[in-house]
Amino acid sequence: MEKIRMGIIGAGGIAQDRHIPAYIQLTDSVILEAVCDVNMETAKAVAYKFAINKVYTEYEELLNEVDAVTICTPNKFHAEMTITALKAGVHVFCEKPMAMNTEECEAMIEAAEQSGKVLAIGYHYRFMKDSRAAKKVIVENEIGEPIVARAQALRRRKVPGWGVFTNKDLQGGGSLIDWGCHFLDLSLWLLGSPKPVEVMGKTYNHLSKMANQINQWGEFNHETFEVDDHVTAYITFENGESMLFETSWAANIKEDVESVSISGLTGGIDLFPLELNQAKHGMLMNSQANWIPGEENPGLHQVRNFIESCLGKDELVVKPEEALQVSKIIDAIYLSSETGQSIKLT
Repeated sequence: MEKIRMGIIGAGGIAQDRHIPAYIQLTDSVILEAVCDVNMETAKAVAYKFAINKVYTEYEELLNEVDAVTICTPNKFHAEMTITALKAGVHVFCEKPMAMNTEECEAMIEAAEQSGKVLAIGYHYRFMKDSRAAKKVIVENEIGEPIVARAQALRRRKVPGWGVFTNKDLQGGGSLIDWGCHFLDLSLWLLGSPKPVEVMGKTYNHLSKMANQINQWGEFNHETFEVDDHVTAYITFENGESMLFETSWAANIKEDVESVSISGLTGGIDLFPLELNQAKHGMLMNSQANWIPGEENPGLHQVRNFIESCLGKDELVVKPEEALQVSKIIDAIYLSSETGQSIKLT
């Protein structure tokens, strides 16, 4: 059986905790060929831990050794590395968000089209069991035509105090571009990928700039904090649908929330957990699934889809053109907050 030689670019937590362990479970179709990190000691440690033979500090050097790469670097480098790899004839799985802005995303898509190689983006919430079950329920017309979506990705006090998550130059933003992007992507996918036409948004970072922080995820410097820790938005679509969106790393709320809710003409659906809400038989009915089939680990399902797409055996679940729409909305939210105006998208 043909196997994909995989290179890992960026050997931090997301590579070690999600992607490499998932590839190890796909030994029939993947060989972990090389790992690259700007820190040689980190690269060597990861190579030793996972029995990867080749180690690099310059990502260009591994492109001749592999058939595909998984990019797990700060957001600033996503576009450059993806485009270089695609031009070298290498398939690319790039962690979310797709890139720092819309223009970079479009350049990545152009490079993928010209190379004929696969470009996948790491929006793994689509691969969760509840998410896939919700998509099936919607496709089978259990809620009718969707009308309004509500998405919340809220943390009470969990600003990431490690890595470069609060570095605007390297990441492009905070809670929105880091975590909220997952819920934008998931909601758009469940709605059937409607075209966004207007966005009104507001970003905040008041809480994280206050002294004497109470934070569950490590320490950070409140004096230099420059990214968003709380974001709200209202998004409308070409087909008349709309979305109420909110995300935070830090907010004075009772508890963390992960929720997507879609109201349709004949029913509604909520997740997480999955629940179907309908009005029929003269009653208001709510129903939950007792069992949902499929992988418990969305990271495994995600990389399997990528590998099988590289081998021509499957179609990408997360298409780069769809990830581009998420980045367009993110750009519009930031611009709307900056200007105090709604942003129309073309």
